Amino acid sequence: MVRSEEAVGVGREAEHPASLILSDRSLGLVFLRCGRVPQAIAPLEHAVELCRITPVPVLFDITAGHLGFAYALSGCFTEGVALLEEALADPGATGTANHPLLLAYLGEAHLLAGRLDAALAVARRALDLAHRQKERGNEGWVLRLLGEIVAHADPPDLESAQAHYGQALARGEELGMRPLAAHCHLGLGQLYHRAGKREPACEHLITATTLYREMGMSSWLERAEAALQQLG
Repeated sequence: MVRSEEAVGVGREAEHPASLILSDRSLGLVFLRCGRVPQAIAPLEHAVELCRITPVPVLFDITAGHLGFAYALSGCFTEGVALLEEALADPGATGTANHPLLLAYLGEAHLLAGRLDAALAVARRALDLAHRQKERGNEGWVLRLLGEIVAHADPPDLESAQAHYGQALARGEELGMRPLAAHCHLGLGQLYHRAGKREPACEHLITATTLYREMGMSSWLERAEAALQQLG
């Protein structure tokens, strides 16, 4: 966050649009990963506005994708889905690097809005593209999303959810993706809680709280601590 804020200052001083886009996007992404969604929106909106004024398609897609996801996380599902679909609309202009991550964002937006069938369809597209493009890190985020989707099905598919979370967790640990690993531990903890398996639920939730605390992800830490309290 310190480095991103420094970059924003340098970009503004230089009045260089591409640098401003990259620095605002970076700052917004840090806030987004920390779960500080309201703080993420302003720099991402500024970056997207600059992308529209200074057409740089290769910068627009991932920038707009982060903002669309932030909108969805804040409850603005219509705006979020529309912006994510715009970000994904022209792969010929932007290339498809990072599109698996943008599709994961879109899938999660559908999931948050209660559209599980749409979320699953998008997640499957994302997994196929990530695998074909060998985007192993983004594939980890997609696997975690698949775990979330099947965990929230009615009834939940506990076996499939456990498998997807487990694969995502292994990828996160292998690549040093600590936020991804923390989210997987949280998902597994909540999953085991629903299944009545208190001991593994407690173990995963304690690990999630430890990771969130170490990374300063306060809003996610609150969720993990609340889940732990529910265990009694």
